[in-house]
Amino acid sequence: MNTSEFTAKLKQDGFREVETKMLQPRPGNDEHAHDYLVRGLVLEGEFIVTCAGQPQSYRQGETFEVAAGVTHNEAVGDNGARILVGRKY
Repeated sequence: MNTSEFTAKLKQDGFREVETKMLQPRPGNDEHAHDYLVRGLVLEGEFIVTCAGQPQSYRQGETFEVAAGVTHNEAVGDNGARILVGRKY
């Protein structure tokens, strides 16, 4: 899926905040939860989301989602990552 299609789908599904983020390599951050649904597309690199102790790695072209209220942490692979992410409140 390309960025235009993904962005259009996010907006169609009610995501109002959409942005591209450049992330530096890092280990998992502190566990936290959001009060909004997050859906993202990895454009470059590796983005790792850990929920309930289970890490899931996402690479270029793969999508991820974290539901509102779900405790998780996020890590970024050795080469950093660029992600397109939307938030739905």
